[in-house]
Amino acid sequence: GLPECPFCGEAAGRELEAHVRARHRHLLGAPGRDTGNDEQLYECPMCSLTCTNIQILEEHVNLHLEEQNFSEGGNTRDQELAQRLQTEEDKRQRSEEEKREREEFKKLQRQYGLDNSGGYKQQFLKNMEREVDRGRMQPFDYHKRKADMMECLAFGIDDGKTKTSGVIEALCKYYQDENKDVRHVWLSTGVDHFHSSLGDRGWGCGYRNFQMLLSSLLQNSLYNDCLRDTTLIPSIPKIQSMIEDAWREGFDPHGASHFNNRLHGSKAWIGACEIYSLLTSLRIKCQIIDFHKPTGPMGTHPRLFEWVLRYYSTDNEGGAKVVCTSKPPIYLQHQGHSHTVVGIEEKKNKTLCLLLFDPGCPAQEMQKLLKQNSDGTSLKLLRKFVGSLKEKQYQIVPVDGVLSLEEKAARCRASQVLTSEKIP
Repeated sequence: GLPECPFCGEAAGRELEAHVRARHRHLLGAPGRDTGNDEQLYECPMCSLTCTNIQILEEHVNLHLEEQNFSEGGNTRDQELAQRLQTEEDKRQRSEEEKREREEFKKLQRQYGLDNSGGYKQQFLKNMEREVDRGRMQPFDYHKRKADMMECLAFGIDDGKTKTSGVIEALCKYYQDENKDVRHVWLSTGVDHFHSSLGDRGWGCGYRNFQMLLSSLLQNSLYNDCLRDTTLIPSIPKIQSMIEDAWREGFDPHGASHFNNRLHGSKAWIGACEIYSLLTSLRIKCQIIDFHKPTGPMGTHPRLFEWVLRYYSTDNEGGAKVVCTSKPPIYLQHQGHSHTVVGIEEKKNKTLCLLLFDPGCPAQEMQKLLKQNSDGTSLKLLRKFVGSLKEKQYQIVPVDGVLSLEEKAARCRASQVLTSEKIP
């Protein structure tokens, strides 16, 4: 609090000295006690010191007053200093927090390909230059591959260099001869496998899985009309432009805003929503089904396996061990990666096993599945049992027929609100 007057107790603050002089001067000059020796003693009202000289007492009291003023000012200075230090500390912490948030945001942008560091073409060229620098590619090959790539990009078609065809047919033959533990197996219509290349390594799985799905749809006459402008497998930059076209038609504005309505020229990851928008814009009937939580012990998803079994076995009942269905493959998404479901096995003990194409699996590995006398060991590249799929959440995009223009328009409107059905 403020310093108080020693005479009247009034709070006087910095004006204490002036207050004492104005209001209590007479007390400073008041006679003191009689010592009996004809000597007057004067007592300090602040510390009870006795003086024999009134001037000395006045100087003594002045020292008290100055000390109080100094002390009160010192406290203020201390408070001001402490406050300034606290403000500077708060500011420093805020600045560090903002810096951390900026770095986290940049990291996420890099992770999801939204950092403006270029897209497929830039990454392809950079990786080829690195190969030349390390002596793993001759300059002649570099220039030839660059010319091939530029030509494919100009036409919007995939160069086919990461494609493996004939795997489904080889599987069909393998299962006919397999007599150990498979009771039934259902397979999609022929699907080409595409793996990531120098241009999309690390971010292209969604696009590669779309290429796999499309390779099957192109073999099914039901989709001829929808795909009359897409008779060849599009390149990744072309797929990016096709998704942008779907957004311009009004599909999934919320998802489009996440990418700032732009994919072309970026390394942006795509997922189930972008695949849904693209397929629906082509009048291909599909849906997103969301397995949003585990439905079995140890974080497993048996309901996902049961759903896939129903998808393939409906319309394909009967006693045949190997059923090559007319069903397209299924796009399967989880956090950070996606696959293409190309079939499902039912073992003699009733357990189920999905058959997945992984865009991360190189062509050299996939080609092992083409060997006529396969003993089944290379099938581990494809097989996923219930215990193998333990991500928290999965989404699938199954395809089931063709949409009329009216149905397409209705789905476009609906996608502006909700695009997925949750499996409880």
